[in-house]
Amino acid sequence: MSERIPAQIVETVEPRPPRLTPAQAGGAIHTRSFTGLFRNLRLGGAGALFLLFFGTAWLNWGDRQAVLWDLAEHQFYIFGATFWPQDFILLSALLIICAFGLFAITVAAGRVWCGYACPQSVWTWVFMWVEKVTEGDRQQRIKLDAASWSAEKLARRSAKHGLWLAVSLVTALAFVGYFTPIRALVHDLFTLQLDSTSAFWVFFFTAATYGNAGWLREKVCRDMCPYSRFQSVMFDADTLIVSYDSARGESRGPRRKEVDHQAAGLGDCIDCTLCVQVCPTGIDIRDGLQLECIGCGACIDACDSIMDKMGYERGLVRYSSERELAGGKTRWLRPRLVGYAAALLLMFGAFGWALSVRPMVQLDVAKDRGLFRENSEGQIENIYRLKVINKTQQPHRYAISLVEPGPFVLQGEQELQLAPGEILDVAVSVALTAERAASSSEPLLFAVMDLDDEQVRVSARTTFVSPVNR
Repeated sequence: MSERIPAQIVETVEPRPPRLTPAQAGGAIHTRSFTGLFRNLRLGGAGALFLLFFGTAWLNWGDRQAVLWDLAEHQFYIFGATFWPQDFILLSALLIICAFGLFAITVAAGRVWCGYACPQSVWTWVFMWVEKVTEGDRQQRIKLDAASWSAEKLARRSAKHGLWLAVSLVTALAFVGYFTPIRALVHDLFTLQLDSTSAFWVFFFTAATYGNAGWLREKVCRDMCPYSRFQSVMFDADTLIVSYDSARGESRGPRRKEVDHQAAGLGDCIDCTLCVQVCPTGIDIRDGLQLECIGCGACIDACDSIMDKMGYERGLVRYSSERELAGGKTRWLRPRLVGYAAALLLMFGAFGWALSVRPMVQLDVAKDRGLFRENSEGQIENIYRLKVINKTQQPHRYAISLVEPGPFVLQGEQELQLAPGEILDVAVSVALTAERAASSSEPLLFAVMDLDDEQVRVSARTTFVSPVNR
């Protein structure tokens, strides 16, 4: 008779359904309050940016606003400097420098710009703080969402949206105040005398701030901002990103503080999901790098607080590189980063040089529509219109002349007095003193020299037209 194998009753356990993050669930993202190093850094940076944005608009420089882009007058004031549309090449250069700077920062430390300095992120954090003040912390807001409408819910929601609109209006006024004098703008708004153009832009930027920071939030970073799409192309194995150390954290699971989790086969992660609850884009950093991650470090602060309570070493979630997580050491001096740094230094140098040699007087020459005429002395004469611009903020005297005049003589007003920022149109004539020109069209070079500073001199080319045979 064969030996029987004893049977055992095995209890089957239904697998737990996968836990969806707020981003995966598609509902509203309610973040939890937290404290920590990176939150403090973000608050300090945001405070500095707020002071710069809101405070600079109210500064005066002499008898005018210190920073003002006066579109009507086509003059752009930045403290003691005045820029004109002709100087827009400098603005283009500055934008290129900023782009390279962003690329360099991304290669070195991922999306820290998004997490700490991007206006979308900064204003979203402000709006989330307003939510906490008016509706309570995370669990209270979740309960309020699920609750039916009542007087309390209406009051809390009204307070939240009222403060959102107030922040949006102040933001819009500050922004529009860089293009029209802010003191007059605020006065006209509160006295209901605001012109239609200014009113439109104040309303537009109020609505844009309210919609972006109040309603769209992470959707702007995830779906609308192109930066999140190409950031991965700029990362390399040494780029610092917010990372979960799975080798240390797995297997995750709850436990008591006094339990020897290593003996129990558990990693350092207690699966508290606090890192998910504080994330402004609603992702789980333990799933790896995702395009929704803005590198704000909120999950690092949350995880470090749990590690402290459990008595574990900090850094389960930290800024780290792919190479470091694999057991290597992050390399800082690498070709791509060094290349960006070198390009930035060269561009900063070139930009500084361009600012220092920027001519503070502008000369434009336009020839009169007529080809030529004969004056009372029988000389062939051409008429020109000269536009002279004083780009400084002081009155200056200028002298007009011809460079290497040869057989040509300048006639008309040759010394000018221009007020600060004045544009003056001057009509002058040039006569041919020779009996015959070398050709029907000869080059002329007009020059304007600052009589108060003879080192300031600009020139502009044109042509002199005359008959070959007379």
